[in-house]
Amino acid sequence: MHIEQLRDFCIAKKGVTEHFPFDDVTLVFKVMNKMFALTGLTNWEKGEQKINLKCDPDKAEELRGEYDGINPGWHMNKRLWNTVILNSSDVSDDLARELINHSYDLVVKGLTKKLQKELEEL
Repeated sequence: MHIEQLRDFCIAKKGVTEHFPFDDVTLVFKVMNKMFALTGLTNWEKGEQKINLKCDPDKAEELRGEYDGINPGWHMNKRLWNTVILNSSDVSDDLARELINHSYDLVVKGLTKKLQKELEEL
């Protein structure tokens, strides 16, 4: 997966916007202003394609045990976030897309009813 494919996949989701809230190299994807994915563009340029994704805590532990390319979230709450290494690990593009979807769905599920309704109406 290339950075453009990652961006296109994330930004195509309903209610998603992209931001650089921390610095000019950390790309953050938000749904209804809540973060569900982030990646460092400098890492991509160095050939280290990684993305941080929110994950159900039990599933996060299970994935970390099953895949070398899934680790506790770098600079994140390690209980709720995973760092997923793309392209050079045992994480397929299909699995990466599944994990992005899972992160998005978790964040949407955690939105207030009002925000969920706003999202539905987009």
